[in-house]
Amino acid sequence: MAAVTAINVALPEIRRDFGIGFGAQQWIMLSYSLALASLYLVAGALDDRLGRRRMFIVGTAGFALASSLAGIAPSASVLVLARILQGAAGALLTTGSLSLLRSTFGDESGRAIGIWATGTGAVALGGPPLGGALVEWASWRWIFFLNVPLAIVAISLAWVAHRGIARAEPPRSKLDVLGAGLVALGIGSLTYGLVQWGEQGFTHVAWAFLLAGASLGVFIVHEGRTRDPLLPLPLFRRRDFALVNVATFLIYSAVAGSTFFLVLFLQSVVGYTPFQTGLLLLPSTAAILLLAARFGRLSDRYGPRTFLVVGPIVMAAGMLLWLRVDDRSLVDGLLPGIVLYGVGLAMIVAPITSAALTTAPGRYSGLAAGINSTFSRLGSLLAIAILGLVVSVVFEARTNDPDLVPFALGQQSPELIAGSTAAFHAAMIVAAVLALAGSLTALGYSRLPKAGETPEVDEVAVPPFVRLDPASPDCPTCLVRHDAEEVIVPTTRAGAPAQPPAGPERP
Repeated sequence: MAAVTAINVALPEIRRDFGIGFGAQQWIMLSYSLALASLYLVAGALDDRLGRRRMFIVGTAGFALASSLAGIAPSASVLVLARILQGAAGALLTTGSLSLLRSTFGDESGRAIGIWATGTGAVALGGPPLGGALVEWASWRWIFFLNVPLAIVAISLAWVAHRGIARAEPPRSKLDVLGAGLVALGIGSLTYGLVQWGEQGFTHVAWAFLLAGASLGVFIVHEGRTRDPLLPLPLFRRRDFALVNVATFLIYSAVAGSTFFLVLFLQSVVGYTPFQTGLLLLPSTAAILLLAARFGRLSDRYGPRTFLVVGPIVMAAGMLLWLRVDDRSLVDGLLPGIVLYGVGLAMIVAPITSAALTTAPGRYSGLAAGINSTFSRLGSLLAIAILGLVVSVVFEARTNDPDLVPFALGQQSPELIAGSTAAFHAAMIVAAVLALAGSLTALGYSRLPKAGETPEVDEVAVPPFVRLDPASPDCPTCLVRHDAEEVIVPTTRAGAPAQPPAGPERP
């Protein structure tokens, strides 16, 4: 939605209207990310239990209502509350949309996810300029009101299309409330600690990491003992599922860390304005818009492994070209690096998400989307914290003035420029190493598409319920139901299955 990317440009006006300080501004941004990251897993589990289309509609409607509350917020406190509600609804919206794509398109979901990524990229590209126009000529409140008609259109389309996807809807089942609370508390505490680490230092947020470790540890023990877990731990015994999520963590760590510090370096050391910096980053966004769906389609045909291995290498090459960036290297360093970076990212976005969804059983599509979104979000936050530590250490080693800080705007001290440049180079090298580590991890991915491919036997599934076809009791077929998935298998005359279920899923 537009408000997610446009809120950055509105913060100065919000600060002036409410008379708030920097800390309150941070919470207006942090509250959304905190709720979103904390609830991805819970949202995915709700999708699988209560219905993906239903939860997508609930999430979209909730996002519109929370946006309306943000638009009429009389104070910063109410605005922060609205942002928390936006994040909670956004988790349902994101996991619901991805799981719907998986259940609708099955093993050919790469191209659909590529189109989805193209759409989100277009919103990310158009959000800041649109938000700037609304702030300048209307009010920052319209940034939030803009989400309401978009949500109405999305709900209408989902409602009209329900006949085509109704058979993919899972049945209702019990939610592991204790597990949901533990994982939300654990990931929320971890997210808070990662975000505040750079601002307050590790010692001030150590309690958050301790709380996260304790909550997640109890969660894992609980999930291994409960009969209806929120997160079936045997999912991670699936080699490809585990590998693709580790690769997601590493690759999105590289993406977030590299772009965050590139933007700071271009404005503080090279001297570009925010508008100029945004224009210089357009080629990478354009590459995603033009190529993501194409690579998604190729991933469906040839399998995602090639793209998950090659894409991060291309990205890392672009990051290393940024080591040449200064005020004289626009053509030979910055722009070629941005183009390579964008092409590499376009190779990844659809295949990596599609792989994360298709390596899990179909009835866990929502949970798989939540797991993958959580890994990408935590990887991004951790990268900014770790690369920030690298930047601080290198900068302090290269400067002798304790009053200087890296990437400070408006300062032309030779020490600042030298220290910030060295720190930026170190951050880009670490980011490139993270991307290459993601590529190396993806080498172990083995799943390839095959003609007439059948779904794997689900080792975490409950025993199937078998019944005879009521239309023909003596017919040598029966209907085997695996929650939301139905397949027809041969049976004996007595009605017992003659062999384990096999054959293509029918969404």
